[in-house]
Amino acid sequence: MKTSVLVVGGGLAGTSAALFMAWRGVDVTLVEKHPGSSPHPRAVGFNARVGELMRATGLADELPRSNVGKGFGIRRVKAESLVGRKYDETFWSPPAEISDVEYSPSKGVGVAQDRMEPLLRDKARQLGADIRMSTRMLEFSQDDEGVTAIVQGDGEPYEIRADYLVAADGHRSPIREALGITRTGRGFMHTSRSVLFRAPLDEYLKDGIGQFVIDGIGFLTTYGDGRWVLMLEDRDYTEAELVARIYQAIGRDDLPVEIITTGRWTISAGVADQFSAGRIFLAGDAAHTLPPSRGGFGANVGIEDAHNLAWKLAAVLGGESRPSLLDTYDAERRPVATLCHQQIFARNDGHNRDGEPEDAVLYDNNAMHFGMLYRSDAVLGAGPELPPAQLPELWNGQPGTRAPHAWIEPGKSTLDLFQRGWVLVADHPQWEEAAQRAGVTYERIEQLELFGLSEKGASLVRPDGYIAWRSVDLPDDPAGALTTAFRTSSAGTR
Repeated sequence: MKTSVLVVGGGLAGTSAALFMAWRGVDVTLVEKHPGSSPHPRAVGFNARVGELMRATGLADELPRSNVGKGFGIRRVKAESLVGRKYDETFWSPPAEISDVEYSPSKGVGVAQDRMEPLLRDKARQLGADIRMSTRMLEFSQDDEGVTAIVQGDGEPYEIRADYLVAADGHRSPIREALGITRTGRGFMHTSRSVLFRAPLDEYLKDGIGQFVIDGIGFLTTYGDGRWVLMLEDRDYTEAELVARIYQAIGRDDLPVEIITTGRWTISAGVADQFSAGRIFLAGDAAHTLPPSRGGFGANVGIEDAHNLAWKLAAVLGGESRPSLLDTYDAERRPVATLCHQQIFARNDGHNRDGEPEDAVLYDNNAMHFGMLYRSDAVLGAGPELPPAQLPELWNGQPGTRAPHAWIEPGKSTLDLFQRGWVLVADHPQWEEAAQRAGVTYERIEQLELFGLSEKGASLVRPDGYIAWRSVDLPDDPAGALTTAFRTSSAGTR
């Protein structure tokens, strides 16, 4: 069979890639070796930037909301037990500052990974993605024209021929290993055992604390849906021992406890030294293994990888952009992953067991979620002198950053103007004419100051909602300036 893009791996990054590409009309096939999601919830809660991406696809209304996107990390304390004395709260430093600025029209997504993935799969299928569960990729090869994969489901192996392949096959990534791509980072850190259980403990969450480092036991946290996980030292446990540990962590033994499953987790950290090789692209954990943190970097960053790559593949496959546009995926996303790796170890987040936190600039959570800077050939005017992240209001419409949010009318944000294609935002008739000549959509808005523009300025926004270029004022030849900027940043074929 033939497909435009083959995605290998049906976790959050892979399923998101299938969703975003199907939403853009790309012929996409996904293969996943497991029949469904892992019984372990793993990631829980997704930030408001992910909420924005789901809002664009029409999925947001189906997702439970949380306060993850408000910039405050989940509160964590040391404790004698869940019901016992609490002390030494460890802060996600620096905590997000209280601000009157509303950064997003979206909220965080309050759902665990094992419930998020089926929602993404269903939406991707609804939009036309071919998702094949219980299907394993056996081998692959690539040439100048595409990628050939041999896969197997319930029957005989068969061939899939694709123009491009997205490797979202996890932190061990056989595809990455076969390509010989190395990784840089902390590497292996430790191994833990986990027990996932259900117990009626919501009354102990009223003060907003959701993570507990229990003296002499381990790490206890909630998924917010009646399920909890207790992380223990790495050894074998009988069921009776697990129940005993759970009761010790809770601090009482008169509650019903249902053990759901157990697991063994290897915690490591590393970022691939390249995110692509020929027609193959790494995404999610295959590209970067980021330990669980209160910044939610692992899952959120993987979904944003998929979003960044999807519009670029759609543009190249649709003939609108030259293949060189795909080089900007590595240029934009690998520095983000590297910064997230650094921030995890620069914070007091439980991962520096064998050393001191890294000496690095600490960025506010809102800067990490909404204020990352892209530097690539798809951005004009993002120089090396700029920081890798800062609060959105400090960027003030800087090219290479996410376009700012403001309400245009009740229920409609500036962000709702983007995602489908290239958009010029301005409020001047000469820019409207320039947009028509350049072949980009023109959107008239009045909040030009948020984009750092004069009343005669304009900003060109990419299909992912990032600013590619701006003209602070009206140039002598608006149409010529815009056409040149558009062709350059889009690697345009027109």
